Order: sequence, then C-alpha cells, then structure tokens
Amino acid sequence: MSAASPSIPAVKAGPKPAARMNPKTKRYLLSALTLVGFFLLWEVICLASGVSDLVLPRPSQIAVVLWQKFPLLWPHTVQTLYTTVVGFALGVLVGVVIGVIIGSSRLAYDVAYPLLVGFSSIPKVAVVPIFVVWFGSGTVPAILTSLVISIFPVVVNVATGLATTEPELEDVLKVLGASKRDILWNVGLPRALPYLFASLKIAITLSFVGTVLSETVAANKGIGNVMMIASGNFDVPLVFAGLFILAVLGVLLYAISAYIEGRLTGWTQRKTDMAMA
Repeated sequence: MSAASPSIPAVKAGPKPAARMNPKTKRYLLSALTLVGFFLLWEVICLASGVSDLVLPRPSQIAVVLWQKFPLLWPHTVQTLYTTVVGFALGVLVGVVIGVIIGSSRLAYDVAYPLLVGFSSIPKVAVVPIFVVWFGSGTVPAILTSLVISIFPVVVNVATGLATTEPELEDVLKVLGASKRDILWNVGLPRALPYLFASLKIAITLSFVGTVLSETVAANKGIGNVMMIASGNFDVPLVFAGLFILAVLGVLLYAISAYIEGRLTGWTQRKTDMAMA
C-alpha cells in the first residue's frame, strides 16, 4: 500500500503589479502639464499683480480675442503659413545644393564660404527694402526674406555632414571602383541627413522670423501686418494673439520636421526610453 502524498499548500497570489505608463506617453503628459502650468502661472501673476492689459494681457483674454476674431485672423494665418512654407522649402533646396557643392570640394569651400558668411551677416531688415524696390510690396518680398534667412544653417550643416565622411571609407570605396558621384550619393548624403534635419529645425523658426519681418514692413496681409496694426492701435491682446498663432505654427512645422527625421534617420538616434522609464 503506497503512502499518501503530502498535500501542497496553495500559494496565495499577491497583488498584480501596476501597469507602467509608456515612456513616450509619460513625456507627452509631462509636456502638456508643463504647458498648462505655464499659462496658469501667467494668469495668476497677472491677476495678483494687477498688471495692465496694455502691458501684459492674461492668457484668458488672449483666448477670448482668438475666439472672437478668428474669422479675421484665419486668412492672415493662411497667408503667413503659405509664405513661410514656400520660402522655407526654397531655402532648403538652395541650401542643400550649395552645401553639397561646398562640402564636396575644398576649393569651393575656400572660395564661396567667406562670401556666404558675409551675406548671412547682413541684417535681413536691411534686405527687405531692396526686395520691395525690386518686386513691390506683398508676398514675393516675404518669401524671399524667408528664403535668404533659412539658407545659411542648411548650408553649414550639410557641408559639415559631407566634410566629416571618413577618408578611409572613401579610399575603400574608390578601390572597389566607386566614382565620386557614387560615394556622394550612397555614403555622403545619407550620412549628412542627421545634420540636414538638425538644420531644418533651426531654419523653420528663422523662416517665420523672415516672413513676419517682411509682413510688418512691406505687406498688407499676414500675421505680421495684423500685429503691426494692432500695436499701432494699442490692442496688446491682439498682438499677443498673433504671437500665439506664430508659436503654434512654428511648433506644428517643427513637429512635422521631427516626424520626418524619425522616419528617415531613426538609425542614428539613441534609445532613451530606458532612461526615461
């Protein structure tokens, strides 16, 4: 007769571990809370200090102006966005071409780079009247101002990305029979992509500066023109509403650039989710 097997006591299940929040969701949530906290602090400081609306309007007043005057502001917003995007796109195109030429040739670098630096050092507010004389007031001077102000960071970063390609890698490819064009297309340009997208994030903000600058000087349409008229009428909440619109447009285009960067150059980015967990 076999001995009875000892009974095994049941193990009481402990509480399930709490689900951890996705690191990306956590970052987005913290960013949103920081933004809300900033506007709440702004509102409280204005109310507590009794500062005049002519000096610093409250966020709630700016929101009311945006709501009430949205039909008026919308065409100007579209105009500013269109001008900025066109000028930015043309500036990136010209900047990439110049950057490739300068980054691929030491002779072109020595000859053209000082001229480019000198042209970039000219205050763009001094260039706007020249564009007005050449093309008249309106959209064209704003596009050109946005274009010229966004070229320099693109040229510098693209040229740097191409110039930092390892000579040993180029020598190996040449031994394997690759031409200079093959090396540029298959190695140089892909390696310069992170530099290019870094410059795009700078150039997009500069493009808005160029557009608004031209709109305040030589345009009858656009957020810059609205802000200039509002400041002349001491309508400070409307001026801040224009600034808010420009900030939202800038963040939107920056986010688009960052998304495209992640899709095309994700292989160059370090994984930081573990550190953020």
